Amino acid sequence: MNELMEITLGGILERMAEMYPNHQCVKYIEREYDMTYSEFNEEVDKVAKGLLGLGLKKGDHIAIWATNYPEWLSLLFATAKIGAVLVTVNTNYKIAELEYLLRQSDSKALFVCDGLKDIDCEKTIYELCPELKDSEPGILQSARLPKLTTVVSIDNRYPGMYKWTDLYKFGARISDDFYQKVKDAVDCHDVVNMQYTSGTTGFPKGVMLTHYNIVNNGMTIGDCMKFTPRDRLCIHVPFFHCFGLVLAIMACVTHGSTMIPLLWFTPMKALHTIEYERCTAVHGVPTMFIAMLEHRDFKKYDLSSLRTGIMAGSPCPEKVMQQVVDEMHMPEITITYGQTEASPGCTQTTTDDPLPLRVSTVGKQFPHMEVKIIDPETGETLGPNQDGEFCVRGYNVMKGYYNMPEATAEAIDKDGWLHTGDLASVDENGYYKITGRIKDMIIRGGENIYPKEIEEFLYTNPKIQDVQVVGAPSEVYGEEVAAFVVLKKGEKMTEAEVKDYVKVNMARHKVPSYVIFVDKFPMTGSGKIQKFKLREMAKEYVESRTKK
Repeated sequence: MNELMEITLGGILERMAEMYPNHQCVKYIEREYDMTYSEFNEEVDKVAKGLLGLGLKKGDHIAIWATNYPEWLSLLFATAKIGAVLVTVNTNYKIAELEYLLRQSDSKALFVCDGLKDIDCEKTIYELCPELKDSEPGILQSARLPKLTTVVSIDNRYPGMYKWTDLYKFGARISDDFYQKVKDAVDCHDVVNMQYTSGTTGFPKGVMLTHYNIVNNGMTIGDCMKFTPRDRLCIHVPFFHCFGLVLAIMACVTHGSTMIPLLWFTPMKALHTIEYERCTAVHGVPTMFIAMLEHRDFKKYDLSSLRTGIMAGSPCPEKVMQQVVDEMHMPEITITYGQTEASPGCTQTTTDDPLPLRVSTVGKQFPHMEVKIIDPETGETLGPNQDGEFCVRGYNVMKGYYNMPEATAEAIDKDGWLHTGDLASVDENGYYKITGRIKDMIIRGGENIYPKEIEEFLYTNPKIQDVQVVGAPSEVYGEEVAAFVVLKKGEKMTEAEVKDYVKVNMARHKVPSYVIFVDKFPMTGSGKIQKFKLREMAKEYVESRTKK
């Protein structure tokens, strides 16, 4: 068991650059980008100095809205070295969600790319900040986002924005002595990253994670897979999630392993990369593994270099796990359980666990943390094989939700226990199973969706009187969004109209797969809506549609 490390993200990268200076750190097959640990550390230093040259400093919130670009990776470690906080933006976000995040997070700078799937990044930014076109770079005065002063384009040069390459020019003005003093002022218990999660209630919340949180969690996760410098991880899970940032990037960097990122996932790109780069590991949510297994050219690829990886993000079907072991040559694949608020890993199977346990459980608890299963009603700690709420306490628990003390107090009790809202049980040998959820959150293919956010938006439609959103079962995604809609008297609306209304304004994974029009909702005697009954109705609705 490794001891917990009192080290920053910048510190762990510099340590690896000293230990493995000439070992390949990161390589992209879609870009001319191939760097050793020493070269990558030098690149990060240039970017960090550039941030200082732009006037950014310790404690500033710097947002990035980009797919898995090399610059994303550099910015993660560069912000860490100067003590700034990287605010990660979901690449599926559209304008309303982006505005909320930038305002709630008090982001001072925003880095953007052009490589977003169905979003015109340039158009969105100018719509959000029309003042940008006529402002000098770095002195934006936005009515909607008063804290945002600086926008940097990773790809092209646009009016009012700096270009990524400007960082090197500004960085040249920063002396090595000053830069060293800035680095020395960073503490491993400082917040380094904010990720927005739907959590258990309300709108997305900024989860504040420290260097200490994610370095040590990444180390433990890599240990469970027996990572070494010989390992090469294909990273097609998004960097903006803990899955990409901690389970992938931090697991690699803490072990001197090589990162082979993809700008975004497609099954063919992933299969090609694994074969071409002789990857030993690959991560993914179940839908990603299913997409690779079912690709028409799957059998043409040589995946014999694979050994391990992680399937996580949503419940992992045993059949799919078995297929991955047998057909993708991954005898040592593991499952991790956690949540963003726990930075994120709490339990994981290991490469040494017998296969039946690796396909049917989420493993044992991580070292250096405490876990208990409690009765959600009484708070009493339960014994083996009893379903209750999974609670965790230790180094991995977030500092809290940014500017949301009440929500933080709801999530973390006075004794420091993080209440996950997930139902779990543990057997006599310490292996955990996740059996359900207390909370209403929907997990669609690894994406956390909180119903209230979609409900609040649908309420803005003039035809809709009331709406309730729940999770409906899905063989492909685990869960999908189902919306129960009550129309105002005399109004008519189609399922397609509801879906389009959401699609134009919100990320595509939040668009309801099912819209069910009803006259009223099932209620308790005291007038509370019975969401469990709506979930049952959604299940029946899906089954009836499937039979047709």
